[in-house]
Amino acid sequence: MLKTTFLLAGIFYLYTLQAQTEKLIYHTIQTDKGGKIIPWYNEEKGKAYSHAVQSVWHFWDTMRIDLNGLPYYMNHQVWKPGVNDPRGIGGDQFAMAMSSWRLLYAYTGDERLKDNMKLLADQTITNGLSSANSLWPNLPFPYNTLLYSGKYDGDMVLGKGFLQPDKAGSFGLELVLLSKLIGTNGYQSVVGNQYLSVAEEIANTLAQKTMDGDENHSPLPFKVNVVTGKNGPLLNNTKQNPANPKDIGLGEYTSNWTGTMDLFLELIKLKRGDSILYTRAFDRIIGWMKKYPLQNNRWGPFFEDISVWSDTQINAISFAQFMMNHTELFPGWKKEVPGIFNWVYTKLGNNKWNKYGVIVINEQTAYQTPGNSHTSREASAELQYVALSGDTALKENAVRQLNWATYMVDIDGKNRYPQDENWLTDGYGDYVRHYLRAMAALPELAITDEDHILSSTSVIQQADYKNQQNKFLVPDVSEVPVSKVVLHYRANDRSGEEQVYLQRKPSKVMMRNQVLNENTGIGLQEYHWFPLSKGGLLKVHRTSGSDITIIE
Repeated sequence: MLKTTFLLAGIFYLYTLQAQTEKLIYHTIQTDKGGKIIPWYNEEKGKAYSHAVQSVWHFWDTMRIDLNGLPYYMNHQVWKPGVNDPRGIGGDQFAMAMSSWRLLYAYTGDERLKDNMKLLADQTITNGLSSANSLWPNLPFPYNTLLYSGKYDGDMVLGKGFLQPDKAGSFGLELVLLSKLIGTNGYQSVVGNQYLSVAEEIANTLAQKTMDGDENHSPLPFKVNVVTGKNGPLLNNTKQNPANPKDIGLGEYTSNWTGTMDLFLELIKLKRGDSILYTRAFDRIIGWMKKYPLQNNRWGPFFEDISVWSDTQINAISFAQFMMNHTELFPGWKKEVPGIFNWVYTKLGNNKWNKYGVIVINEQTAYQTPGNSHTSREASAELQYVALSGDTALKENAVRQLNWATYMVDIDGKNRYPQDENWLTDGYGDYVRHYLRAMAALPELAITDEDHILSSTSVIQQADYKNQQNKFLVPDVSEVPVSKVVLHYRANDRSGEEQVYLQRKPSKVMMRNQVLNENTGIGLQEYHWFPLSKGGLLKVHRTSGSDITIIE
């Protein structure tokens, strides 16, 4: 009996040792006392998440210069050490990066993020728009058919002259938000208005081309030739999908329209362009989304290199996020959003790491491989649902999904799939934003020994953190020494709300020379302090100002 006990104990020890030495790409899997996965970098989640996103940005920012004098990520969709991948950029590569860098700027105040966003925008505007005389004018092409040309002029698989309208919509949205970031007053006004003008032209074309759609046709096509106006096939494949005879193989369908809808909404709010045209197009798209994908979970393609019908997680969860960002448009969102989550787990859930207490997410139905961006996107959306609904059932797995996805990031910041390549879409722009949104939804996940803006209903134009190298805190606050300033920031508009994680409760929060009241609860300019286990969350409510100074 004693020998049996020792034998069983030895087997258990060896099993535990094996689990503790199993590697996930770059790092040995770390677990808590219950055997559940924790981040590899640090057991404090906030430190691990902050390290991951800033390492990824550093890798991108210092990536090698390519043969044509542009950064490598301006020419390729896959990073490889010592050799240039022969493929051009990914379809949404630049818009994804701009989306993440805007959020990361507020989080860090790193001015290079602004410069990188401008580079991505300027290069596309200068060298990547369809002709104003074409049937689909003034839209960005998603691919450089001649690798080192510095020009974007087609689709990865269909070639020159083809583009993807859904990617045009997301890029147009990022131009609007970039114009807010750099400002449209003073010396930045010319550049900011240029970005807005291009965004209007993109919106005009998309709105004019928007149709009602049906079960097999989205309101705008997935791929189209800008010269002939004909929809392109997914690849060079016009055969029916034997799994579903209704899928005719043409690029007439996708549900990735959240960027386009938000583009219309932003321009309407700014009173730029043709609001009547944008409203009509918006109503058609959202009506179609509610009638078809939301009911039948036919989410369709996102990635341009898949030759057969595929339902993608990015389309489904992006729409779930849109619903949560616009709950006033979706009375049944509390049931409908979890319905989308359930579809994802049914079709794309991956149980390979279930022994570590986590279900991760595969990319799409036609390519069942676990993804860093897809798993972190799922986590951030589920945590947003937890924050909005108060239902915490999804919280535990979502946090472990974030833990799992940190293992994709090497010590130098490169970021890859567990079973695939180092995609410059999934590992960078479509990765960083999910962690930042997750921390905004659940501030207890924030790093506890640093101060950071976690979220804002506005766009943060300037963020100056204490002791930040090469920056100057210049708050317009009399009788407050700079040495006492924890953070000074400026939003793009005069009303809004920010969430700021702080290590300690501030002594004052000021809007220029006005000291804000704490917790008045009467809707005026004020701030609220919510203690956490370490530090706390500062919520600033603005109604008539954009500059905030936080005093230690």
